[in-house]
Amino acid sequence: MVSRLPESILLPVIDFSKNFTDVCHHSKEEKLLFPALEQAGLPTNMGPIAMMLIDHQRSREIGAEMEVSAKEYLSTGDSTKLVSDMQQYVKHITEHLWKVNNKLFMMAETRLQYVSEKVDKELTKIEKQNLMRLDDLENIINNLQKILKLFFNKTGRLGNF
Repeated sequence: MVSRLPESILLPVIDFSKNFTDVCHHSKEEKLLFPALEQAGLPTNMGPIAMMLIDHQRSREIGAEMEVSAKEYLSTGDSTKLVSDMQQYVKHITEHLWKVNNKLFMMAETRLQYVSEKVDKELTKIEKQNLMRLDDLENIINNLQKILKLFFNKTGRLGNF
């Protein structure tokens, strides 16, 4: 008997992945960092900011594809597309974070060195605005940990994943 990953685990994991990336990462860049870099002379319609915005859109597209393939998996049991979408999402986010950490932040440090206090204050403001959503995401994590523990104790494995 092959155990299938239940909907109560799968859909919240995908929701968390998408929302954590969007709320905790992309929103900070889009609402604060990119406008500050634009004010410092970097164009948003080409170059690094434009590439980051394309990456953000692609993250959202892959996340939406994961949702569709998760529902397909739940109805058919075929995990092929879901596994592929999840692998693509992880690869995309990993590559995006490398660009952010090794390219974008280096440019930002150079361009924004005279306004870093202002940027830090605005970042704190955005984090406070998103705090309620972050609390929701933390609750999802806690619930998922409980569900996963019960699921693994019951089945001992995750089936065809």
